[in-house]
Amino acid sequence: MISTCLRYGALATALLLSSSPSMAEPSAVAAADVAAASTKAKTFSQQDLDQVLAPIALYPDALIAQMLMAATYPLEVVEAARWSKANPKVKDKALEDAMQKQTWDPAVKALTSVPQVLQQMNDNLSWMQKLGDAFLADQKAVMGTIQSLRAKAVAEGNLKSTPEQKVTKEEQDDKTIYIIESTKTEVIYVPTYNPYTIYGTWWYPYYPPYYMYPPTYVYPPHVAFHGAVFVGIAIWARPAWHSGSVNVNINHYNRYNHTNINNPSWNHNVDHRKGVAYKDPGVAQRYDRGASAQTTQSRDQYRGRAESGGRGGDGMQNRPSGGGAAPSNRPSGGGSYQGGGFSGAGNGASTRQSSSRGSASRGYSGGGGGMRGGGGGGRGGGGGRR
Repeated sequence: MISTCLRYGALATALLLSSSPSMAEPSAVAAADVAAASTKAKTFSQQDLDQVLAPIALYPDALIAQMLMAATYPLEVVEAARWSKANPKVKDKALEDAMQKQTWDPAVKALTSVPQVLQQMNDNLSWMQKLGDAFLADQKAVMGTIQSLRAKAVAEGNLKSTPEQKVTKEEQDDKTIYIIESTKTEVIYVPTYNPYTIYGTWWYPYYPPYYMYPPTYVYPPHVAFHGAVFVGIAIWARPAWHSGSVNVNINHYNRYNHTNINNPSWNHNVDHRKGVAYKDPGVAQRYDRGASAQTTQSRDQYRGRAESGGRGGDGMQNRPSGGGAAPSNRPSGGGSYQGGGFSGAGNGASTRQSSSRGSASRGYSGGGGGMRGGGGGGRGGGGGRR
C-alpha cells in the first residue's frame, strides 16, 4: 500500500509587474505596462492548458464536464476516492442511496459512479488541482483548448466514431465543435491513449503533456477503451461549447441528488473547497473568504485522514515518449502556475507532499474491467442554484 502524507505550510502568492523603462515616452511606457500586467496576470498560459488537458480532451463530453467541476473540490475528490476504494461492492441504487449521506459536492458524488476516473484524479493531485484552478480561472479558454486538441486528433485520424463512442462535428458561431458521446444511453466508456502522440507531433518538445498512467504503462497505438461503465443518471452535466461553460441537466440532477434546483448553469460552491486556496488571483478575490473556524476544523480533520494512509499521491508526470527523462512541470510562455497537490489549503497556505509510485506495469485492452454504476446526491452546490 502506498500512502501519501500531506502537510500544510504557508504560501504567499505575488503578482509581479514589469517596471517601465525610464527613457521611454509616456504613451509607450503606459502601453508596455498594460501589456506586461496583462501577461503577468494570466495564471495559465496556453502551454499550461495544453499540457493539463491533453490527457482528458478525448474523454466523452459528459465525463469531461463532471471532471472539470469535481476538480475544483480537490479535498473532497480524495475523500470520495478513498470511500469508493473502501466500498467497491456498493453500486447502482445502493451507491446512489449511500451518496445521500455524504456531504461532498454533487459533482464529486457523481464521479463515484466512475471509480477508475475518481482514483486517477486522487492519484494525481497536482494535476487535478491545476485542472480545477484553470477551469475556474477561464472556463472559455479551457473549453476552447479541449476543442483545439480534438481538432488535432481528428487531423491525425485518431478521433473517430467507434462501437464505444460517437463523434460528431457541428458548426457553432463560425467555430467547428467536436462532440464525443457514448453510443449507449446511461453508459460511459473511458478511453486510454498516449497524449504525447495522439495529437500528432507534440508542439512543446521540452514541455510534454501530463500522463494519466505511470511510466511503466504501455499505451495503445491509438485510442482504446476500458469496459462499459453504467452510470445511469449519475452523470448529469454537459459542456456548453458555444458559451464555454457547463450546463446541468436539471431533471437528472434533481432525480439523482433528491433535490429541486431550477438553474441549468453550474456554479462553483466555495463551501466545498474546504480551505484550499485558489491559484488565480481573480478567482481568489471572487471566492476566497479566508480562514474560519469551520475551515480550520475541516482541514485538521482531513489531515488526520490523509496521514492515516491510503493512496493519493501526485503520480501524474509529464514525460516525453520514448523513455526520455521527464522534465519537471514548470510554467513558461506567460504561465505562472506553480504548486503541488492542494496548494494553499487553509488561509493562503500551501501543502508539500511526498509520494512514491509502484512499478507494476498496467496494460490496456479494448474491453476489460467494467466498473460499477450508481451515483451521487446532495445539495445544489455542484449544480445550478435556486
